[in-house]
Amino acid sequence: MVQNIRDMDELKALLKSAENKLVVIEFSAKWCGPCKRIYPLFHEMSVQYRNVLFANVDVDNARELAQIYHIKAIPTFQMFKQAQKVTLFSRIKRAICCHRSGSLSEPIFELCGTDAKKLEEKIRELM
Repeated sequence: MVQNIRDMDELKALLKSAENKLVVIEFSAKWCGPCKRIYPLFHEMSVQYRNVLFANVDVDNARELAQIYHIKAIPTFQMFKQAQKVTLFSRIKRAICCHRSGSLSEPIFELCGTDAKKLEEKIRELM
């Protein structure tokens, strides 16, 4: 089942309740063609992978979340484990390295394409 997230409080509650489980969040919009095409596959994964939590953020209804999580293209899939972002999946091809407090942390990679197979492979890898 895919949970709809409308604001930061709901997202924080989801991440807290997940504990050690993987959380996959789809940032999308109702008018977005690629989002409409991948959503049924995303929902199917939520049924298949019961030990993973799936959520959707409509960027038009949750602009603050889209801004906080630096959503530049949709659909974008962000994955969290123990409330920390572990990977990005978007149509934009790039790799990002995060710097926190001046120190280099784990790289956060963004995969190219709205390819359900690549998304599923990443979910399996991170479960």
